[in-house]
Amino acid sequence: MKKAVVLIKDVDQQYEGLRTSLGLLLEDTEVVMVVLHHEIADMDEAYHDNMEFLDEMEGERFSNNSANVEKYGFKYATMSEVADKINAADVVIPF
Repeated sequence: MKKAVVLIKDVDQQYEGLRTSLGLLLEDTEVVMVVLHHEIADMDEAYHDNMEFLDEMEGERFSNNSANVEKYGFKYATMSEVADKINAADVVIPF
């Protein structure tokens, strides 16, 4: 199984990053979605539902922003841990 890391650094691309993560999971790819340096903006019901779908499909989601961990259930990851995930991936998709 291929491994992908979806890095979301641009707050304006958080929806695209999540949608890409879901699409990769549907294509039988192991997905790690990482939101870097910002809190999820405009968490609406659709985004929340899609994050639950990501969880149900066994995708992983990490952030180095503690607000995402506390409010939205992300796992915390240091930049060193993010680098390890990137090195283990077959493909990295930046947003």
